[in-house]
Order: sequence, then structure tokens, then C-alpha cells
Amino acid sequence: MAQFDRVYQYKALFKRKRAVSKQAILAELEISEATFKRDLEKMRDFYNYDIIYDRFENVYKLQNEEAAYELPGLVFSQKELLALLTIQNMITELEPGLLGPKLQPLQERMADLLASEGLDIASLTKRVRAVHAGKRRLGLKCFQALAQATLERQKVHVHHFNRQRGETTERVISPQQLVHYRDNWYVDAWCHLRNKLLNFSVDAIMQCDILPEAAKELSQKDIRIVMQSGYGIFGGEAHHWAKLKFSAVRARWVQAEEWHPEQKGTTNEDGSYTLEFPYSDERELLGDILRFGAHVEVLGPKSLRSNVASALMQSLKHYE
Repeated sequence: MAQFDRVYQYKALFKRKRAVSKQAILAELEISEATFKRDLEKMRDFYNYDIIYDRFENVYKLQNEEAAYELPGLVFSQKELLALLTIQNMITELEPGLLGPKLQPLQERMADLLASEGLDIASLTKRVRAVHAGKRRLGLKCFQALAQATLERQKVHVHHFNRQRGETTERVISPQQLVHYRDNWYVDAWCHLRNKLLNFSVDAIMQCDILPEAAKELSQKDIRIVMQSGYGIFGGEAHHWAKLKFSAVRARWVQAEEWHPEQKGTTNEDGSYTLEFPYSDERELLGDILRFGAHVEVLGPKSLRSNVASALMQSLKHYE
């Protein structure tokens, strides 16, 4: 009989009887004393069953019957445990305090399993590091409320600060999905004040309260069309196509990058690289183009080319 099957029999046996002698266990499971010893060690160390031996009654007892795992067949190899630890560590690095405390019991259990293999979790997690650039401080309370409302499909009353206008407005939103983009969190939501689908930066939400009303439900197709067809976080339905030409030097990097799922790339004879993709809002796109400096030229459309040129000339005035 496989050891996994025996685990269920052990559980059933201890459930029927408060205390079981070794002889009774050996007889019912039809196993040897050596096999019982190995099973006992495995169940304690691997499956977390708290089986104790009562020397006065000469019996074995299961102390944590309710806490014992119901799926002992779910076993991880050393590589799988390392992968899970890596993911858990990256989540903690992604947003400290967000999911770390909730995953702590699992991390401790995996640490015990790895320790039994002679591996130290502390030294392993030090080998994984997440570097943040341009990360904004996030109000954990608001994020958790938005995450809860998004999953439970509830409306939320928010106080949203518009950085461009320097104004705070109160509004009710129906969150559709949370988005982690460039080290920051955003929520795509139906705005009941503007009656349209908008994108809000979570760190710009100063206060939020979950309402008892059900959220307005939008199809994933509609969300993709409005929020994901264009370039970058601003999204929006794309009405323009950007055409950028990168120098041969920068082409070595840009060729391996995805700027948009529908992008088109062409390598030119001189080694330069022409990239085309749709966009709707050019604010983020302008910043991305300008960071390449002299290594990129906007070939079209004319409005984008003109705005990039204007931004470059205004920047140059600071150095005259």
C-alpha cells in the first residue's frame, strides 16, 4: 500500500478511536514495525500531524486532528518548494505588508520542510532582490479596501486627488480590476460621477469606503477595448499609430522589448530599428520617447513628432 493511502487510514483510525496501541495499528494497516516507525516520522515532520505517545497507557494519540492536512497527496519537491519561496519573497518585495503576513504560516511550513533537506530559507531568500524605481508610497488601508471591493464586486466611495489639477473630488466607483504597472498600483473602475470607465492611481485615493451596493459589471472585452488597446497605463481606445526609428545601438535593446501587444518591428539595412504601435493618450509615450534622447526619431504621426520636438526645445532652453 502506498504511503499516501496509509495516511488516510491513519487519520480514519485516530478519528474512530481516541487512543490506539501500536499492535492495533500494525494489525489494521497490515504493516511492519519498521514501516510504522517510518510512517510516524513522516507524518510528524512532513504532514504536520501531532501524534504523541502516551507511555502510561502505552498508546498513540492524535492531538491536532482538526489542524492536520486533509490532502497529504499534495507534496512538493525541493525545486517546487524553492519556486514557491521565490514567489512568496517577490510578493513581499513587491508590496511590503500587503500579502507577507497572510503568507507567513505557509512560509514557516515550507521553511521547516526545506530545513529537513538541509537548506536554510534565510540564505535562499537573500538571493532574490526586487529593485524599485519610481515607486510611490501606497496607503495599505485603501489598497486592501479596493482589493476587497474588486474581488467581492462592491461599489466604493472614494476621495480622489487629481495631481494635474491639484483638486480632490468625491465619487463612487465600481472597481473592475487592479493593475500593477511600473512599480505602482492602479485600479480600472467605472466612475459613476463621469459615467465612463477610468483608470485611477491607488496612491492618489486618499480615502475609500466600501458600499453595500453591488458594483456595475463590465465585460472583460469592453475593459480590454477601453483600457488596454492603447499604449501604457492610460490605455483608451487607440486612434493613432506611433512610428519610431531607433539608432542601431539602441536597436539591440528595443528589438527585445514589447511596447504593445500589436506592435510591428522592422530592422533596417543600417541596423536601425523601426517600431510601430497604437496609442490613444501620448502623455506617457512622450516621456518614454524622450528618455532615448538622440537615439530615437519620431517618424509619425505629425502631432506626436511636433510635441516631442517642442518638449526637446523647451528642455534645451534650461541649458542655454
